[in-house]
Amino acid sequence: MISRLLLAASATALLAAAPLPKKGEPAITAQTQRSGGVLTPEQTALRFDSADLAFEVLPETESLNGVATLVFTAKAPLARLPIDLDRNLPVSAIGIDGVPLAPSAWSNLEGRLTITLPKPVAAGGKVTAEITYGGTPHVAVKAPWDDGMVWSKTPDGRTWFATTAEGYGCDLFWPCLDFPTGEPALVTLHITVPKGLKAPSNGVLLGVDTLADGRTTWNWRAKHPNTYGIALNVGPYEEISGAYKSRFGNSIPMYYWYLPGEKAQAEKLFAEFAPTLDFFESMIGPYPFGDEKLGVVETPHKGMEHQTINAYGNEYAKAPEGFDWLFQHEFAHEWFGNQLTAANWDDYWLHEGYGTYMQPLYGQWREGRARYAAMMQGERTSIMNLKPITQQRVTTEEEVYELDEGGAGQDIYYKGSWMLHTLRALIGDKAFFDVTRLAVYGRADPKPGNFAPRFGSTKEYEALVRKVTGKDYAWFFDVYLRQAALPELVETRTGNTLGLAWKVPGNGPFPLPVQVQIDGKTRTLPMTGGNASLSVPAGAHVVIDPDALVLRRSVALEDVAAWKAAQAAKAKPQ
Repeated sequence: MISRLLLAASATALLAAAPLPKKGEPAITAQTQRSGGVLTPEQTALRFDSADLAFEVLPETESLNGVATLVFTAKAPLARLPIDLDRNLPVSAIGIDGVPLAPSAWSNLEGRLTITLPKPVAAGGKVTAEITYGGTPHVAVKAPWDDGMVWSKTPDGRTWFATTAEGYGCDLFWPCLDFPTGEPALVTLHITVPKGLKAPSNGVLLGVDTLADGRTTWNWRAKHPNTYGIALNVGPYEEISGAYKSRFGNSIPMYYWYLPGEKAQAEKLFAEFAPTLDFFESMIGPYPFGDEKLGVVETPHKGMEHQTINAYGNEYAKAPEGFDWLFQHEFAHEWFGNQLTAANWDDYWLHEGYGTYMQPLYGQWREGRARYAAMMQGERTSIMNLKPITQQRVTTEEEVYELDEGGAGQDIYYKGSWMLHTLRALIGDKAFFDVTRLAVYGRADPKPGNFAPRFGSTKEYEALVRKVTGKDYAWFFDVYLRQAALPELVETRTGNTLGLAWKVPGNGPFPLPVQVQIDGKTRTLPMTGGNASLSVPAGAHVVIDPDALVLRRSVALEDVAAWKAAQAAKAKPQ
């Protein structure tokens, strides 16, 4: 396999004299920048069985060579293969089922590599495409907030390289199906790097080959990787490893690859792996990739949930909660993102809302309710309420994450987290975690070996809440997911009577119970019909929702946001 990379070497030789790309270069097309969206019939006709990916990383020219052997099953008759690949990585050869194609059989004008098959493939038939390519891949401007290659140097001047692809997609560096359901069932990786460098990646290490010139090829294999979860990481890494004895009876390998000179800090971070894993296994269920590894690698960007090789670039930051939030957040995505993958970008609150909620939940698990409450209040100040969390249509990644593209932006994180907090209080802990396990594993009794990564959706999640509770909570999700504005609790006083009424967008039903504390005694008002009243003695001290269980409008937080905006405007140069 690796020898075939030489087919792209001539193109790379031409790059040697060219200047290195700057951040944001070379430019990518709108097609390459787009991830997800409505699929064509040709795309839906493909089942991605496996990918064998060989990469040659060339730091001197900041270029890549690749050979991708992709196996598909046709779910409907196929005459062409539509494969996403950045046109900055020109294709030099394609073979179909072992037979070379003429260059006229393929085209890639805008980043959608379209291959005309020598003969149609019937439904149920298989086709293998071997694609040889190479060139200068797009360099990220500020990863991981945008995507591409991150070429960097260690403090002592050695190569430090990583990829990020959540936003723009896997097609930035390998030929793939750039939409959430385009996951291959199996991926084998062969990553060739310069002498003295290592290449930790997804899944299980099959072995390391040393080439005649001193370079090494790192061979990995991963099952059901998320499309953007495949990652290249290259550097002069040192390694810490261990094993976790799971409460489910299996032993899980743990690895952390870090830069030289950081051993003491690295050991402290590694010490967080086992207790964090125990938290997730006790609260949610078995680690989904226990037969592969728990892997983390230090990267020259902040972080990303690359399946079994999570990127970590938090610089060992210390925090009052006593654990590394970024490590914990990216690790949460092994359950909410990699095991449970939203089939449509519009449903990615399932990834980010749950992933964000896991930090205060871990704070509670470690220290109790005070830490949980403090962390939830910290998240509350980041909710914007500019757009609904879901748009109820098939969307691209940017239409979800980017405000100027109509997305909810950070609300899929913080508003999603607070919605889960309110749902947990509404239906109770048992029902909430029963729903969560069903959403993550597709079954109530997950054990190592009896589940596989799956796709989920908002519609399915709502159905699971109905199934577990026996009640229809459409009114709840209508307000929190499908409306931008938060519900407002309106208080009125008439004599000794306190009236409470929910005001929600669209004026629909919203019978969300509310706790009221009167002179230190708390009672729960069912709010049937969206309102309630109770008698309050004159001079009594009243606190509404004393434990902050309900996500609702806060005038105080709106005033804070307006004040900050005004201060920022004043500070802006004229």
